[in-house]
Amino acid sequence: MPRLSPEAELERTHKLYEQQRQSGAAVCVIGVDEVGRGAVAGPLTVAAVALPLEPLIMGLDDSKRLTATRREELADEIKQVASAIGIAHIQPKTIDRIGMTAALRAAVKQAVEACEMQSDLVLIDGNPLHLFEHEMCIVKGDSKVACIAAASIIAKVTRDAMMVAADTEYPGYELALNKGYASPQHIKAIREKGLSGFHRQTFCQSFLQQQLF
Repeated sequence: MPRLSPEAELERTHKLYEQQRQSGAAVCVIGVDEVGRGAVAGPLTVAAVALPLEPLIMGLDDSKRLTATRREELADEIKQVASAIGIAHIQPKTIDRIGMTAALRAAVKQAVEACEMQSDLVLIDGNPLHLFEHEMCIVKGDSKVACIAAASIIAKVTRDAMMVAADTEYPGYELALNKGYASPQHIKAIREKGLSGFHRQTFCQSFLQQQLF
C-alpha cells in the first residue's frame, strides 16, 4: 500500500481503534481472523487478540497489505501490548475429514478459548459463525478494526513460520515461497511428486485429475 504521511497514518490508526471502541461498551474485546483458508497445503490458522485501546500500535492493517518485515515488527509489538493472544491450528488431515466450514468454526472457538479471558464481545473478520453469545462479524474487519487487524497479523506471521519450517520437511514444493497456496510452481510440483502428508487431499484433486487427461 502507498506510504502515508505521519499525520495521515495517525488518523488512519485512530479510526481502527475508534471502530473497536464503537463496536460496544465492552471491557474485554477479542478480535479474530484466520489465514490459510484457501491454501492447498498446511494448516488453517486462527488468531484471537485482546487488544487494549491504549497504547496505540501504529501501522496496524490487514496483514496482506503489509510487507513480511513490517508484519514481523508489528507482531512483536502486538505481543508486548496485547492483553491476551490465542492461536489455533487445524491440520490438513482434519480439514479433509470435517471440511473447511467445520474446521473454521473449531479453530475460531479454540483460539478464543486459548486467550483464557472472559470476553464481553468477540469481533470476527468475515461472516457470522454463531459461536459466541456476544459476537459481531465485520466484513473486511482486518482493515477496519484494530483488534482484528492485530489478529490477522499474528495469524499470518505464525502460519508463515510454520510453512517455512515445513519446506525443509517437505522439499520440492517451495512451501517457504508459496506458503501452501496453489502457485503454478506448487501445482507443477504436486503433479510431478504427488501429495505430501502436509497437503489437503480434498483441495488437490482437480490438479491430479487434470494430469490424467
